[in-house]
Amino acid sequence: MTMQDRLNQNDVTNRVNVEKPRDVRDAVLRLFHARYPGADFAPLERAFDDFHALFEGRYAGYLPCDTLYHDMRHTLDMTLAMARLVDGHDRSCAPTERIGARRAVMGIVIALLHDAGYLKRSSEANVENGAIFTKVHVSRSADVIASYLPKIGYAAEAALAARLVHFTGYEMDIADIAVDDLRDRMIGCMVGTADLIGQMSDRMYLEKVREFLYEEFVWGRIAREQLADGREIVRYSSPEDLIFKTPGFYEYVARTRIRQKLDGADRFAELHFDGPSLYQAAIDANMAFLRGAIECADLDRLRRYCYSLSARARQQDVGAVAAS
Repeated sequence: MTMQDRLNQNDVTNRVNVEKPRDVRDAVLRLFHARYPGADFAPLERAFDDFHALFEGRYAGYLPCDTLYHDMRHTLDMTLAMARLVDGHDRSCAPTERIGARRAVMGIVIALLHDAGYLKRSSEANVENGAIFTKVHVSRSADVIASYLPKIGYAAEAALAARLVHFTGYEMDIADIAVDDLRDRMIGCMVGTADLIGQMSDRMYLEKVREFLYEEFVWGRIAREQLADGREIVRYSSPEDLIFKTPGFYEYVARTRIRQKLDGADRFAELHFDGPSLYQAAIDANMAFLRGAIECADLDRLRRYCYSLSARARQQDVGAVAAS
């Protein structure tokens, strides 16, 4: 399969529509039923349904997701990646080191809710956009996870899962996250890895960075930050500046984080696929395309999916108005 053959809405295998929660749920359940025969995955099915309701604004106490980069599609894409990393791990390690069905479910719920902190609570209707919470969204997600897990019979894992979600963010140094069991720490490493490889292998990743992520960085005071002494830090001066810096982010931040802080957990994708990782292949294709566009000073090449992106943005705007 070439990059051109892959449909915009599909995962790296071009078989799962990552814009449809049911399709991703079914793919994860098929994988886990085969890996853990006889295990009860009813709580996981409910978690997918509740996640869908949460992001669409049908879950009590929350408004619909209004962040266009950290949206339902991104979460579904990384959740599918998480399930594959778990599968690759448990098919290849010693029985005593396996994650097991219950931890696997916990890991998927963490993945489903890892960006729930971007969602506005009903009491926060006056907040202009959920991206305003960018710097604290992982802690907010941890609160959602801690309160949700007991509802599906996972109260014993709630506090642990609320710590493990911090493997996806930068509010805490990963080395400082207290985790006693190496299997639990591996869940954290895989969640953090899935978050990175899921988004960077997205068929529309490059356009989403320029069109949507920059906007979120402006809302969240990441692009520009005013210091207490009045000075301003300018990290990204424009959408184009962000896209120019994306190859450096991949090489020196994302890859380093996976290798040094997340125990190289991307290797489990190769074990899942029984060969080269389709995630890495898609990331490499994205980065090669971007480097070519930068070298030719032709960012107009990134118009490949603009229609799809604009349609999604308009659709989410309509949904947000309808829910208000």
